[in-house]
Amino acid sequence: MSIKENVDFVKDELNSEEKFIESFVKVERFYKKYKTLIFALLGIVIVAVIAITVKANMDEKNKLEANLAFDKILANPQDEVALATLKDKNKNLYGVAMYLSSNAQKAEEVNTPFLKELAKYEVALKNKSLDELNNLSMQNDFLLKEFAIFNKALFLTNEKKYVEAKAALALIPQTSKAYELANLLNHYLLTK
Repeated sequence: MSIKENVDFVKDELNSEEKFIESFVKVERFYKKYKTLIFALLGIVIVAVIAITVKANMDEKNKLEANLAFDKILANPQDEVALATLKDKNKNLYGVAMYLSSNAQKAEEVNTPFLKELAKYEVALKNKSLDELNNLSMQNDFLLKEFAIFNKALFLTNEKKYVEAKAALALIPQTSKAYELANLLNHYLLTK
């Protein structure tokens, strides 16, 4: 029986070696058949990893340069080189810099949504433009909508258009931060 067990053991070993060699041959055929595709995929993966790394490094470098340029602009708002760098590297920070500059011509260049509206609001207040204030107060998402309405009413009061001023003040809701100011102006308008 021990000879039979040995023979069976040798057969099992040969079968397992045969299966191993057979699977190795299959892998070799697969490799030969798809060798170019495998190398192409491997190359694409390597190039993609390198490209992502380079892009991340460039973004970080641009971010650092934009922050340094913004610091220079805060120190000296007239620094044209820093403004040009900021315009190239980070459009949002450029919009903030344009908003912070007191130059009304550059305020038109602001493209950051909230800052653009605030710049328009400041220009409208500076020019005492009722039309611009009216346009801003008609926008539902404007940050200072109620203050624009209040300023419109204030300008109307200065022009002695009291009925229109009262109508404008009626648009300010009681939940608004500008309601107390509107209430004070309304008290003044009661005598008019």
